[in-house]
Amino acid sequence: MSQQIPEDGQAQDPTSAPGGEAPSRTVDPAPAPAGEGTQTAEALAGPSLSARKRFLRRFRKQWPAMIALVYLVLVTLAAVLAPVLATHDPLSQNLGNVLAQPGGEHLLGTDDLGRDLYSRIVFASRVSLLAAVQAVGVGVAIGVIPGLIAGYSGKKLDAIIMRITDAVMSFPPLILAIAIVGVLGPNLTNAMIAVGIIFAPRFLRLVRGTVLAVRQETFIEASLSIGTPVRRILRMHVLPNVLSPLIVQISLATALAMLAEASLSFLGLGVQPPQASWGSMVERGFRHTASAPWLTVFPGLPIAMTVLAFNVLGDGIRDSIGREVRRG
Repeated sequence: MSQQIPEDGQAQDPTSAPGGEAPSRTVDPAPAPAGEGTQTAEALAGPSLSARKRFLRRFRKQWPAMIALVYLVLVTLAAVLAPVLATHDPLSQNLGNVLAQPGGEHLLGTDDLGRDLYSRIVFASRVSLLAAVQAVGVGVAIGVIPGLIAGYSGKKLDAIIMRITDAVMSFPPLILAIAIVGVLGPNLTNAMIAVGIIFAPRFLRLVRGTVLAVRQETFIEASLSIGTPVRRILRMHVLPNVLSPLIVQISLATALAMLAEASLSFLGLGVQPPQASWGSMVERGFRHTASAPWLTVFPGLPIAMTVLAFNVLGDGIRDSIGREVRRG
């Protein structure tokens, strides 16, 4: 049968209601693809978690940094377990067995007072690592807060802080450290305070430069527009952005602090006898380089390897934080 066409020339929909109004229909939404809910949940997760995962994934690919981290962990464990790992009392003297060659009862030989060199190196790791941590801690404590203030405050306060920083940096580092130790007295704590004061301008300038870049971001302007206190902005928004480059600088500064401690101990301004650090042991062995070269070599190797490990670890952290990872 032929379909009848209304006068307006349009075919009538057989499902339309008698009044010409189309009945309402309920359309079921299309099912979401599998896994879309999981992706959405991951997208809504905190950005810090994603950044942490990216950092760990990149850091695992930095095999030199991983080796350096394992070495530093082993050195730290050796320092903590020094009483267990040492084979002799590090302060016990045996004048009848001085400058003994490595081997036998004394694994690395004895020094000019007959003390076991291996045991002294193990116990000296405590002093060297603690000294480096003290120096970096003083530098961070002195430099970070003024750096935040200088970077976020106005030009006048920034200019005052930076001129003081320039004045401190104008002195040669070793000469300044010797002067500070001369005023405070020759011991390890005072030596590390001096090294920390030398490091403080580096941390200050790093933090200031990072804050100057962060304070121009949109989220800082948004926080200011809604009346967020400056102290809260610094603590919640600025400081987290400063932590990444600060961690890298701390790793590199720890290596420099260990070298500085060794230099000051070599000059007799660091740890005082009968305690020993790796630097003071190198200084004592230097007197017998011709007859007993192992007195200088064995304490010097941990210094070189630990400093290298801190530098490699700092490079690995820097590459893992950045967007691009160096290949080859």
